[in-house]
Amino acid sequence: MPELKIRDLHVSVEDQEILKGVDLTVRSGERHALMGPNGNGKSTLLAAIMGNPKYKVTRGTVTLDGQDVLAMPVDERSRAGLFLGMQYPSEVPGVTNSDFLRTAINARRETPISLFKFIKEMDRVISELEMKPDLAHRFLNEGFSGGEKKRNEIVQMMLLKPRFAMLDEIDSGLDVDALRIVADAIGECQKETGLGMIVVSHYARFLDYLHPTHAHILVDGRIVMSGGPELIEKVDREGYDWIEKETGVKAAREEKSRPISLGTCGARKDQ
Repeated sequence: MPELKIRDLHVSVEDQEILKGVDLTVRSGERHALMGPNGNGKSTLLAAIMGNPKYKVTRGTVTLDGQDVLAMPVDERSRAGLFLGMQYPSEVPGVTNSDFLRTAINARRETPISLFKFIKEMDRVISELEMKPDLAHRFLNEGFSGGEKKRNEIVQMMLLKPRFAMLDEIDSGLDVDALRIVADAIGECQKETGLGMIVVSHYARFLDYLHPTHAHILVDGRIVMSGGPELIEKVDREGYDWIEKETGVKAAREEKSRPISLGTCGARKDQ
């Protein structure tokens, strides 16, 4: 069974240690919710796995089916089957979505995908995510609303068909209906490909739609507690203050955060 394994991972940013020994194993078909207060290392973990040069791995290992991920350049990590749905997707003027995605798909194939098959597949995914039909011809993320950018990350995931997807607050900027649409599309993609997932989210409703198989709380650069859906429910009810009392680990304080309820989600609109 395909397996992404992280062991004793330490990561620094500008000489400040952010991750202080993360251990996590994700297997094919699993959905891991990664929670915790802001500023404690969740995005750092995903960026380091994907190879963002800003994040320096000082100790530990990341392996994909026994292969040393940390020894691979970013493009090799992608071809090996890793995908990062970004919290803040970049705009790329002058490059259309279709050109970008067809090039990315062909980089992972021995023979190029036919234009007919690509168009058919992209049209299907755009329809499934209920996006505007002109998406293929728009420049990558240019002029997109926050919600459109996040849905476009899922378009990329569904077309690239990775083995493991890491989604960094992919739900922020989506309204209630869009949360359901995106969660359903992610679920269908997983059924089709069997991908494993790490999902960073503060939205209890989004996690409820996704039905995670595992849940983890990351505090001060370490996973201090793991469980199942019951852990998500407890954090939704009580926030994170009880974690410090039970574990003795004090969170870095960027701002207090907890999975956001339906009422708060409903206040954010996807244009």
